[in-house]
Amino acid sequence: MHDTLFLFGATGDLAQRYLFPSLLRLLGDGLLPEDFRIRALALSGHDTEAFHDILRPRLQQAMPMATQEDIGALLRRIDYRSVDLRDVDSVAAAVSDLVHRKCVSYLAIPPGLYISTCEGLAKGGALAAPARLMLEKPIGSDSESAEEIISTIGQWIDEDRVFRLDHYLGKAAVQNLIALRFGNTLLEAVWNRNYIESVHILVAESEGVDGRDAYYARSGALRDMVQSHILQLLCMVAMEPPASLEADRIRDEKVKVLRALRPLDAKHAARDSIRGRYTAGTINGQPAQAYQPPEGSDVETFAGVTAHIDNWRWSGVPFHLVTGKRLPERTTRVVVTLKPVTHWLFERPQRAQAAPNRLVFQLQPQENIELGLMSSLAGPEWGALELHPLELELSVPTGLHRRIAYERLFLDAFNGNHTLFVRDDEVRAAWAWIDSVADAWKDAKLPLEPYPAGQWGPANAGEFLPQGVDAPDSGASA
Repeated sequence: MHDTLFLFGATGDLAQRYLFPSLLRLLGDGLLPEDFRIRALALSGHDTEAFHDILRPRLQQAMPMATQEDIGALLRRIDYRSVDLRDVDSVAAAVSDLVHRKCVSYLAIPPGLYISTCEGLAKGGALAAPARLMLEKPIGSDSESAEEIISTIGQWIDEDRVFRLDHYLGKAAVQNLIALRFGNTLLEAVWNRNYIESVHILVAESEGVDGRDAYYARSGALRDMVQSHILQLLCMVAMEPPASLEADRIRDEKVKVLRALRPLDAKHAARDSIRGRYTAGTINGQPAQAYQPPEGSDVETFAGVTAHIDNWRWSGVPFHLVTGKRLPERTTRVVVTLKPVTHWLFERPQRAQAAPNRLVFQLQPQENIELGLMSSLAGPEWGALELHPLELELSVPTGLHRRIAYERLFLDAFNGNHTLFVRDDEVRAAWAWIDSVADAWKDAKLPLEPYPAGQWGPANAGEFLPQGVDAPDSGASA
């Protein structure tokens, strides 16, 4: 197990809210080596003591159950260095004294700084075997920039020592999709185009762009969420059974799904996609301001795309992918709608009004599995001529010690397990499809449609949203 972490971007929100608290929990649970060390690196001109003073209250806020002794134990393992990530020599000097240890470098920084930082790491000896490198998504902003990052960094470190993160893959609920699909005959038997009519994947956020204006003005919902989290969920839902749970066998199947995605063309952009931007509105009774990007930015805060997977299993099955900010609630769900029965026997309801069988995987904020069936509520003396929807709900116990996704990802990277990380060909395949969507939007001049904060997207978003979610002026969508 590697025993030294270089954490770049140590003063950033990601590091302070999630990464350091995850390390605190791992240390408290005895899952890190006794001599584990952390070097925190960022541009701010602090010394180690000043950095501890900044980090301590953030740890207390994120982990209120942690004792001062626990926090002190972590802080004693952390020293701080100020570094200019655009200066190769500055990066090299900041790490060179620890490269005799087994090092992992974590880049929680904008992707535009990846190449210069990695060049400095290589110059300082921190990418030589057996050192490892962890990269936060996104890897670039399109196929061209992603290729530049992948190929340039590949000059300094082998692919089998690179760990590209999408923190959604560290969530237990997402991993459970694999268990449910491939551990149950009932599901695998119907998991194909013969029985499934449609799939909806929704990642909704009630928060706005606040605090990420510079990044979001360049990315938007498509590149920020669809390219990463939603496509990862799509792969989990749609991939073929892997030969084993070995990392590369799982990643092989995910890449096949991404390569089978039909590119979006401008001719069908208006039919198969929608983009919007939130205006002023109200969420939970509180006023929310409109998103005002910098002048010249055309980014969307809501994206809906109907994707098609051109292979034997999924031919003809639409996958409706939706994400948005300033929506009424924070939720992630996968809704699988099955086809109707082939011959309808019952008097009521009429076949057209019968609710289809649906399987709903609720991933956040609570983990739930719901199965919608049709059942007779009449007593046996009346016969089974009238059916009513019957919802079966299986609550997933989360326990009292629920792990942050980054805890699992840290441990896997320290131990060299690639299963929950994204391979280079997977990055390339994902960006290729996202670029087709962005190009189709541009060529079709697809407009940004406004929606008030607190509503489920633009007025025409209903057909992209799962059943039970109400878009304005459209009612419950199919």
